Amino acid sequence: MLDHLGIQVRDLPASLAFYDAVLAPLGARRMMEFPEAVGYGSSAPDFWLSPLSGEAQGVESHIAFTAPDRAAVQAFHDAAVAAGAEVLHGPKLWPEYHATYFGAFVRDPDGNNVEAVCHKPE
Repeated sequence: MLDHLGIQVRDLPASLAFYDAVLAPLGARRMMEFPEAVGYGSSAPDFWLSPLSGEAQGVESHIAFTAPDRAAVQAFHDAAVAAGAEVLHGPKLWPEYHATYFGAFVRDPDGNNVEAVCHKPE
C-alpha cells in the first residue's frame, strides 16, 4: 500500500547525520539527494527527509501510495480534485526520479502532501 514516506526536519544536516548512522545497520543508505529532499533505502529510496521551510507551525508529511497502473494515478488525481483537494502536481512522468515514475501529488485537508505513484512503464 505505501510506496514511500517523507518527513520534514528542522535541521537537515543534523538529521542526515542521525539517519546515516541509524539506518546503516539496517542496510539502508542515502540513495538520492536533491536540494529539497534526501531519499534513503536499501533497494529504492522509500524514506525521505526534507527541510522544514519558513516559520511553519506544523510539519508537513508526505505519504505516497502505490498505484497498480497509470490509470489508477489519474483516477486518484480526479477523485482528489472532486473532493476539493489542492493539486500540487497533476499526473505526469518524473524522469528525474526514474524513467517510468508516474505520479500525482495533492494536499489533504490537513495540509499533508499525498501522492499516488506507479513505477511501471505505460
